[in-house]
Amino acid sequence: MEQLKTIGRELAMGSQGVWGSSKEFLELVKTIGEAKSKAEEERIVLAEIESLKRRIQEPDVPRKKMKEYIMRLVYVEMLGHDASFGYIHAVKMTHDDNLLLKRSGYLAVTLFLNEDHDLIILIINTIQKDLKSDNYLVCCAALTAVCRLINEETIPAVLPQIVELLNHQKELVRKKAVMALHRFFQRSPSTVSHLFPAFQERLCDRDPSVMSAVLCALYDMILVNVKPFKHLVASLVSILKQAVEHRLPKSYDYHRTPAPFVQIKLLKILALLGTGDKAASENMFNVLGDILKRSDSTSNIGNAILYECVRTLTSIYTNPRLLQNAAEITAKFLKSDSHNLKYMGIDALGRLIKITPECAENHQLAVIDCLEDPDDTLKRKTLDLLYKMTKANNVEVIVERMVEYIRNISDNHYKTEISSRVIELAERYAPSNQWFIQTMNQVFEIAGDLVPQKVAHDLMRLIAEGAGEEDEDADSHLRSSAVQAYLQILKEPKLPSILLQVISWVLGEYGIADGSHSAEFIIGKLCDIVATRPGDDKLKGYVVSAITKICAFEKAAGQTVDLIPECVSFIEELYASHSTDLQQRVYEFHAVLKLDRDTLASILPMDASCEDIEVDKDLSFLNSFVESALANGSRPYLSDNERRGMGAMTTLASNNDAGTSSLLRFQPYEKPSIPEPAAALVTASHYSQDAIDQHDIYSSAITVSTSSKAPESSSNDGTRLKLEGVQKKWGRPTYTPEAQVPKNPINISDSVKVSSSAAGKEASSRNSSAPPYTERKQPPQEISAEKKKLAASLFGSKAGDTKAKPAAKLQQNGTSKKAPAKPTSPPPPAPAPPPADLLDLSDSLPQTPSVDPVDQLADLISVDSSAATSTTSLVEQVFDAGKVATKGPSPQASLQKDAVSRQVGVTPSGGTNPDLFKDLFG
Repeated sequence: MEQLKTIGRELAMGSQGVWGSSKEFLELVKTIGEAKSKAEEERIVLAEIESLKRRIQEPDVPRKKMKEYIMRLVYVEMLGHDASFGYIHAVKMTHDDNLLLKRSGYLAVTLFLNEDHDLIILIINTIQKDLKSDNYLVCCAALTAVCRLINEETIPAVLPQIVELLNHQKELVRKKAVMALHRFFQRSPSTVSHLFPAFQERLCDRDPSVMSAVLCALYDMILVNVKPFKHLVASLVSILKQAVEHRLPKSYDYHRTPAPFVQIKLLKILALLGTGDKAASENMFNVLGDILKRSDSTSNIGNAILYECVRTLTSIYTNPRLLQNAAEITAKFLKSDSHNLKYMGIDALGRLIKITPECAENHQLAVIDCLEDPDDTLKRKTLDLLYKMTKANNVEVIVERMVEYIRNISDNHYKTEISSRVIELAERYAPSNQWFIQTMNQVFEIAGDLVPQKVAHDLMRLIAEGAGEEDEDADSHLRSSAVQAYLQILKEPKLPSILLQVISWVLGEYGIADGSHSAEFIIGKLCDIVATRPGDDKLKGYVVSAITKICAFEKAAGQTVDLIPECVSFIEELYASHSTDLQQRVYEFHAVLKLDRDTLASILPMDASCEDIEVDKDLSFLNSFVESALANGSRPYLSDNERRGMGAMTTLASNNDAGTSSLLRFQPYEKPSIPEPAAALVTASHYSQDAIDQHDIYSSAITVSTSSKAPESSSNDGTRLKLEGVQKKWGRPTYTPEAQVPKNPINISDSVKVSSSAAGKEASSRNSSAPPYTERKQPPQEISAEKKKLAASLFGSKAGDTKAKPAAKLQQNGTSKKAPAKPTSPPPPAPAPPPADLLDLSDSLPQTPSVDPVDQLADLISVDSSAATSTTSLVEQVFDAGKVATKGPSPQASLQKDAVSRQVGVTPSGGTNPDLFKDLFG
């Protein structure tokens, strides 16, 4: 028997195989089909892949053989394996002149590649050439590839050729050209928006296949925008009438129904065009009436046309006669034994009741039968219909049916959807608050955590607000019934978390309100709730808050509360909880217990959860505090945008205008005035360029002159700091490289002449006004343990581990992004070692510490300029007393040197030689 089957299969396929394929390929297909396991199939396919890799790379492979290899690659890809090594050969085959090979290449390329593949660029030129071919089959193959491979970026490359093909003499080419343009619209509507007239022209094509292709494109365009196509109503109605009257070729009939798919597409388009347009709807009434009369209700395709006609009638302006015919057709659908027709009838009835609600009363029994049908899809569709039919008089029955359906399904998606509908209907048409609470409890119990949190909050608000009337007895009865209902629900073995949260809140607010239950009893129930879900921190927070309110209510009423042992252990356990929210609630609980009776009655009054809380958004109670702080020099409040850097330039500019900016200033310093005439000239020649270290280049000369004449002469010789060519070093010094030996000796050409009297008065003036260094030094602020803990929580590191940031970071334009910190004063000058021999080139040269000039500049900014011009007092008295040292360096020269050097930002190093540049070069 097996041999006969094999012989019959070979005779059917032919000795040369299907479509000229070899027996080897047929054996491969047969072997894979007869594989008994997935592992065996994998082994066969992997062996085939290795064989194809070897054969494709062989030189001079015949074209017919290459075509078979590519078809085998397609088969390998269909089985889920990678055949990318042969993609390029499929692309090459599209360039072949042979029609069969070209179409095979296009077929393989459309299956292998997607629109974003890198090889698409190699096919564009071939497609452009084939679109201009005289052979319409080549054009069709290229158009088929265009629909699959052309992306938004490559549409302009082929769009002109495709537009020209709309007027091709072959109807197949015109249809495929319309399909290609439809595909372009789906990918990039803007590229074909100017071609709407071309689509309308093809709508009147003499071939019905082209017209049907245009209908599909027009439907998508009308979905986007209806207005440009309103004028097509008459043409579409004419086409639909011709189709209904059997004027299309017989080849378009299906089960003796004339062009049913064209009719369905036209009805969908007319439904879009007639929505909200009375004039357009009136043009459709006649043809819709003909469809309702002529359609065959004994076949599925006829019923499909009738159903689409009912949908169109419910979308456009109403016509009583046609709506009556639609209701009769709907009744036939509902009375049918077919589940498909019943489904269509339920959907059609749902559309009809939006226009004529009374029509649903005639089909009550049919709807109930569909609701009790074992078909789950039909039952769900019937529930959708009931949801649309719900009113205040039938809400209880419909909600009961929906709740019963939720109990019997396990799909979470549909359970969530139907639960939300039940909640919506209960909120809209609830006959009483008790019924609403009972319904919500059922939904919470069945749907569980699938119910949104907002629903739980709404239920709590309803219980707190009561009946909505000024009837305290009714409100108390509602809350007492809710407490009793929840105590009964707690007997269930397993309850969802969201329902337990609601129960905890209700018991905490109203558990002891009516006096029927003691505080110990309610607290015990709350502890039992926590025991059911020991890992739910959110539920624990609800329970702690409920216990806190119960204890506060009892203490405010003058009664004592004895916590049961379970509650005590639960509270003590939360002290070590990882949740900061729970810890805060526990500490608040103990703080509440320590308050007196009157305080508790004011902060936690009974039944005050829905009282309005007045919130002062402007925080006006802080106005006096803010005004006093601003008067004491505090900075004004910055908005969020200013804190994030927006408007920073405006803020900085205003600070500079107010004189409160602490940013670095780069304008030249004003020349200090000396009260008594004195002359001091300090000049320094240019250093040799070779003597300067490559890392610290200071090539400009610094000239400081102090005039002893009238003030007008001092304006000509103003003291200023020249920074041209000087390397900028900003921030605190972190690392100073060792001083290197200069290549050439340093020659100082000019000596330094210092006036002792001017120096003494200059130094005394500065020292008398400026505070000593020890007074200006600020001790480091200690970081509190709380700040360290907060920093560790936010950044994952200790507060003490943070490194000091630079004082200021400059932008490229020379302005600072951030105000620098308050500069610290430099230490007192230390005695310098003896000067080194400039001719000694050995490595053992004395090292002097390098000082960053910018840090010294910061000192100059922070020091008041009046310090340099203040009168001398202490130093002049010392010199007048004749207590000047007779040995060592001259005190007058040292003081004068110190005063002048501080004007240029240099800290004197001391020593016998008054070298102003020694501190700069280290």
